[in-house]
Amino acid sequence: MSLRIVVCVKYVPDATGDRRFAEDLTTDRESVDGLLSELDEYAVEQALQIAEDADDAEITVLTVGPEDAKDALRKALSMGADKAVHVEDDDLHGTDVLGTSYVLAKAVEKTGYDLVVCGMASTDGTMGVLPAMLAERLGVPQVTLLSEVSVADGKVTGRRDGDTATEQLEAALPAVASVTDQSGEARYPSFKGIMAAKKKPVESLDLDDLDIEAEEVGLEGAWTAVDDAAERPARTAGTVVKDEGEGGKQLADYLAGQKFL
Repeated sequence: MSLRIVVCVKYVPDATGDRRFAEDLTTDRESVDGLLSELDEYAVEQALQIAEDADDAEITVLTVGPEDAKDALRKALSMGADKAVHVEDDDLHGTDVLGTSYVLAKAVEKTGYDLVVCGMASTDGTMGVLPAMLAERLGVPQVTLLSEVSVADGKVTGRRDGDTATEQLEAALPAVASVTDQSGEARYPSFKGIMAAKKKPVESLDLDDLDIEAEEVGLEGAWTAVDDAAERPARTAGTVVKDEGEGGKQLADYLAGQKFL
């Protein structure tokens, strides 16, 4: 039987752009370009490597987002994934991480899976908890924050590197895994891959397809909310220390005043 791998990816605002909140205090995605989250590229890469080592494997990339989120799917498809699933619905606007994990779980179950691979966090929310929430909703084990990952004999194994120790983790399939940015450089899509991606299937789903009620997601169903936000103040000129014989002392006094010393 083919190994069914689902990679969860996210379409995020470009970190180099001028990111801000919209009037309803959700992320303004209209005024800045978006792209596939860089940390999710590592998840796609590891899924591709697992598939290359398997006798038979199929990779589906899955995202929840607006129409433009298809760009993230196309990037993953051009890297080598086989097909894509896009969950899009106007009622998803404002969905928090708990709601997103619910939608993803429903979509993963509908798609079918043996292994779900995620990045360690999204580059916009940076919460890093979605893989664990997804595993809980699916009722399967999780092996998260892996710098190495492999699949063999019906198990997913990997190495988690911490500040003071390294752990070897193992879980029986089906399971959820997340990988870090230390897991290996993601490949660049080739011209052939980019052209091939245009012909690969992208399935569109909405809340009705997943048997999800509108009030369970979106701003109405969110368990978290932003109460207030203010623009970051403009950068001010720094303090210039001129060395006229006592530059070292002035620098030390400044650092002490800022409680750096």
